[in-house]
Amino acid sequence: MSEEKEIERLSQKKMLELIRHDAPVTEMLTVYYHNEDNAFDHNIYCAFVPKKKAQQILKSTDWDLKLYEGLPGCVVNYKNGEKQVRYRRFSNDSSIEPLIIARNFNQMRPSYFEISEEFRLFHELYHDKKTEQYIKFDDDGNESIIVISQKDCIKIRLKEIRQFLAIREMFLMIQFDCREYSSFSLKELGFKRGCTKNRESEVCWGLTYSDINCSGGRRFLSRLLGKRLIPPLPKEKITLFGYNEQEEMYAEFIIGVNEFGDEIKYSCNPDVLETIFDPNSGSDSDSESESDSEPPGYLTPVHFRKQVLDKYYSQSTKYKVDDSLLSCGALWCLQIDNHHDDKVIVWLGDLGRELSFTEQLHWKSYNIPPQGCISDTYFKRQILAAFTESNRCEHLFAQKYEELHLNCVRDLSWQILLSLDPGDAHYLKSIRIPATDEQREFDELILGLTKILIDSLNVEGLKKLIPDENRLKIEGSINQLEAALVAKGVTGFDVHIKFLRNLQSLRSSSIAHRKGKKSHEVATVVGLDCRSHRLVFTEMLENAVKFLTFLTDATGCLMTH
Repeated sequence: MSEEKEIERLSQKKMLELIRHDAPVTEMLTVYYHNEDNAFDHNIYCAFVPKKKAQQILKSTDWDLKLYEGLPGCVVNYKNGEKQVRYRRFSNDSSIEPLIIARNFNQMRPSYFEISEEFRLFHELYHDKKTEQYIKFDDDGNESIIVISQKDCIKIRLKEIRQFLAIREMFLMIQFDCREYSSFSLKELGFKRGCTKNRESEVCWGLTYSDINCSGGRRFLSRLLGKRLIPPLPKEKITLFGYNEQEEMYAEFIIGVNEFGDEIKYSCNPDVLETIFDPNSGSDSDSESESDSEPPGYLTPVHFRKQVLDKYYSQSTKYKVDDSLLSCGALWCLQIDNHHDDKVIVWLGDLGRELSFTEQLHWKSYNIPPQGCISDTYFKRQILAAFTESNRCEHLFAQKYEELHLNCVRDLSWQILLSLDPGDAHYLKSIRIPATDEQREFDELILGLTKILIDSLNVEGLKKLIPDENRLKIEGSINQLEAALVAKGVTGFDVHIKFLRNLQSLRSSSIAHRKGKKSHEVATVVGLDCRSHRLVFTEMLENAVKFLTFLTDATGCLMTH
């Protein structure tokens, strides 16, 4: 390294600029850092400081809380010659609290770092141990990475730090100790021995130059030591724990059209909609103008293109689409009429009561003028409060799949269809009649159906039902299922075996490999040459429901004696 670059490095200008940089609240702030080699030794360690001690802290550049301090312990004092032992949560009297807690077990176990428990619980952070990240979920189930924890570097998003500081009425203290070493001597570099100290509004630091005589040829030391305070957010800028609750926002949705074909829109705010329990509902109006201004009812049906659900099907680990119900974990759930081929219907009031404004905007982008009525199934459930089973094959598929599992538990000691691996579980949750005629969606659904019905066939269980002399001759899960059914005297399986073979051929020729001559032949067999992908998959799903029903009824015959 040239002498000029060496002087620039040892001046620590870049390091000081980095420390003094005012980061936006969306930035990940380094709260712990350690990196060293023969040429440098950089350290950052943060802690929480009460507001009343903030200015006192900046009077000295020395660290107020070291890495392995801040743990519970006792303070021993003597008063009038009498020993007094007092417990301290942070083993000191300074009220400084650690943000990062270093755990050391005297080399009996590996050391590691923990994030302040209070900070983690305050923001309800989930620790993803695979990635060593801490994740926060908002009311819509959206994830934000708040903490990134690595061996020698921990970063936390500044917004969450400053929110915590606001509630606790504290400052964040960033302590830094950056040492740069050089093989040049102080005289050769032209630096002046000694320490210069500086103080700004929220930063104090000292820069020391000195000759040293250390191993590795290190003859010169430049040390930047100091602290910086990060203030809390103003309390009027936070919306946590009852502070500054924001006024609810509600989107408008199309609820009809007038005689000229213009769309009629209304807010989904449930507080301004009439309900059947409203004592003023249906009362005579004193004037025509009052009648014209009457709000629509809570149970006004709002129509959406069916693609509105694609977002939720594509994120099946977060959302679940069931018969008449859409849910996001335990955060929210929305009653939906998903018993139509081309649309989804939701009550106007439910959109405002159950969904956030952001989620409402997603639904609004798929909003269409109403055409037709709610389904008969949804009417009986919602209006008549009557128990009614769905006749939609996508709902029946999930129902029959579960019934097969229960019958296998009751009649057999094994499952005909093995449970999906966690990495494939999303296929079962996503089975549905596609909203569009897109090739990609069709391919994904065929692949899912194949994994559930063919790849999951319990080959080992089926082999036990096949006579010994035939067991080794039969290959392939479909052939083994057929042989097991024959061996147990089950009839009526031909149509289902044919369906499985068509499904397997469609997957193998069109999805698992490049589309070619074979795929065109299979497409002709299943009707893709003259029908839409949507209609073909609907038929496939109907056949899948029949197949599951057949297996469910056959479990009693497959019992081993």
